Amino acid sequence: MKWMVHPITSFKMIVITVIAYFNWRIFTPGVFNPFEPLLLLSNPVPRHPEDPEGTVRYAKSYKDILFVLFYVVVFSFTRQFITIYLLRPLAYKLGVRKEAKVLRFLEQAYTFIYFSFSGAIGYPHWDMKPHIKLYYLLQTSYWLQQMLVLILGLEKPRKDFNELIMHHIVTLWLVLWSYLINLSMIGNAIFVTMDVSDIFLALAKCFNYVRPGHWVGNFIFGFFILVWSYMRHWLNLRILWSVWYEFDLIPSEARRWWTPDGVWMVDWMKYQIFLPILALQLLNLFWYFLIWRILIRALLYNHLADERSDDEEEEEENDKNK
Repeated sequence: MKWMVHPITSFKMIVITVIAYFNWRIFTPGVFNPFEPLLLLSNPVPRHPEDPEGTVRYAKSYKDILFVLFYVVVFSFTRQFITIYLLRPLAYKLGVRKEAKVLRFLEQAYTFIYFSFSGAIGYPHWDMKPHIKLYYLLQTSYWLQQMLVLILGLEKPRKDFNELIMHHIVTLWLVLWSYLINLSMIGNAIFVTMDVSDIFLALAKCFNYVRPGHWVGNFIFGFFILVWSYMRHWLNLRILWSVWYEFDLIPSEARRWWTPDGVWMVDWMKYQIFLPILALQLLNLFWYFLIWRILIRALLYNHLADERSDDEEEEEENDKNK
């Protein structure tokens, strides 16, 4: 698994795949290119006769698995390249010296960068616009890569390691199932509510690593609480309410299990949709409690610190004693 840690290894894998794709395309034109599903979206849907100039849409395909796996490698390269060659020098330039804080800064800065991009961007939906399919598959790749980061211990575990593992499992469950059963619209709504709040959390933590106790970091953290409250609780509870009370609005002809037509919305699927979102909400409530405890302690003691992190000061002392 060197490609997860060393950007040069993952970069070689990416370059070899790209070269193989163009080599096949140049020397064997007109023949199916086996490297194309790795790089490009698969299964375009023919344009409707009444809208020949409309946007090309894409349906699901087993080839999407190849796309997701390849972009796990791409995200591994992206993450390591950005953190090693861009963010680490930035951390030093901003005055972060202790290795434990540098590592946390790298994690949160990368999170801020990713979710800043991903957050900016009815049933059944058998086909999708290309940017929706691309967004969905790249999100799947990102969360698979993040799960590997946790499992392989590439980041120092936090006190809420078990909750993070559970969060990633539930997230991947929701991503894969919503994609499979044509719920890309509700899945996209959940993505946005989660990603936007993470932007401000990561930014607040990065600022706190650079300038602990500064009012700007505290202000960003306070604004983050407002965004988190609205996005991860109010909007997600609205989604839960909709799944529970508006499921019956799905057309009766679509509420059946029939693979040839791409329909899987049988009655019991209501619970399969509701329960994982509820599990995600419960995890968010657990972190919401920690967030408010951090804020209260910051107001009382003028010290903003992430309670999930191990004591970085103790870690530095341990490093000195080795």
